[in-house]
Amino acid sequence: MSAGSGMRVIAKLDVKPPFVVKPIHFEGLRKIGDPAQLARRYYEQGADEILYIDIVASLYQRNVLFDQVEAVSSQLFVPFAVGGGVRCIDDMVRLFHGGADKIAINTHVLQHNPELLDEAARTFGCQAVVVAIEAKRHSHGWECYSDCGRERSGKEVIAWVQEAERRGAGEVLVQSVDCDGRRQGFDVALLQAVKRGVGIPVIAASGAGSIADVVTMAAQVRPDAVAVASLLHYGLASIAELKAALVEAGL
Repeated sequence: MSAGSGMRVIAKLDVKPPFVVKPIHFEGLRKIGDPAQLARRYYEQGADEILYIDIVASLYQRNVLFDQVEAVSSQLFVPFAVGGGVRCIDDMVRLFHGGADKIAINTHVLQHNPELLDEAARTFGCQAVVVAIEAKRHSHGWECYSDCGRERSGKEVIAWVQEAERRGAGEVLVQSVDCDGRRQGFDVALLQAVKRGVGIPVIAASGAGSIADVVTMAAQVRPDAVAVASLLHYGLASIAELKAALVEAGL
């Protein structure tokens, strides 16, 4: 399955520098390893893309660490998306110079300045702008959170992704705080609602505990890509095994 056809498989690195970590519900971080080494391993396994999120940059109100990003990008020859602590066009320029192909943004555009999405899309093109969602379920839908799933925004997920699309986001990364790290399956209803709500590509994340979880979700949601972390970090599946199962399922 090439990146141009079918569903992309993305390796997701949640980073609390200097380590890749794996949270549960975005908390209780467990150290996994070195970002550059892991990125290289997953690239060699056949990942269509690598997604690097500095999950504490916004929380600590600092920039993503550019030297770390460069160390990772030097290992890769596939698209590389980077997020965490991005607050202005200058931050994005530095990340692109450091080897990023796409920028993932959540906290700043959600809580402070949504117009940064418009500016980024105009400056770099929609394809370079990914809006990242941290969704928590409530009684009648989902609310967007930020700062590693800690801060409420008061914004409904579907309304926000539609606004982000209008402002020029080229892709949406959907993460469920409720399912994150539990390895018990995806929030399929959330993913279906986002997929129905927007016309831009949807990346499904959060909750895969087995290859079957990914195949089941993919059949129900038909996302444009799936981003996996625990499956790879804990050796539960390789990228090649995951792709083979998706091909076999006709996905």
